[in-house]
Amino acid sequence: MRRQISGISILVAALLCAPAPGITLKKETERKRAPDFVLQDKDGTQVKLSDYAGKVVLLDFWATWCGPCKSSIPWFNDLYSMYGRDGFVVLGVSMDEDGWTAVKPFMDKLQIGYPIVMGTKRVAYLYGDVEALPMAFLIDRNQRVAAIHAGAPGKKEFEKIIRDLLSD
Repeated sequence: MRRQISGISILVAALLCAPAPGITLKKETERKRAPDFVLQDKDGTQVKLSDYAGKVVLLDFWATWCGPCKSSIPWFNDLYSMYGRDGFVVLGVSMDEDGWTAVKPFMDKLQIGYPIVMGTKRVAYLYGDVEALPMAFLIDRNQRVAAIHAGAPGKKEFEKIIRDLLSD
């Protein structure tokens, strides 16, 4: 019995850590307005999604305890550095129950270079009851949801969609 449970645990872990099947860019006619919100960053400053109007936003719901979330942070940093001057921003929404106590040291350790805000159940609900992490929303310059991705993301797929959205 013990081996069976271990095998199942390994399979579940592998599925959670493997890149989820592709991410697809929605047609412009299928895109819905991204819900605006007001959340606080680590300094207590209020941040709204609408602050980023006119930019392409990768809205990433994540947590410090989430393995696939951790693995995507270095290349989210890279994408933010590469495309930030072109109008791209990564906005991390931490869903950690321990709040900034857990998140601030984690941000320092992983040298997160993009903005992070503390999420709420209300904002998770507005984005379709975000329950599984990571969950990413790519938002176009008109603040419409252009793509949604659940699970471990693939850098090349995200980069292609980001470039497509920046060129629109």
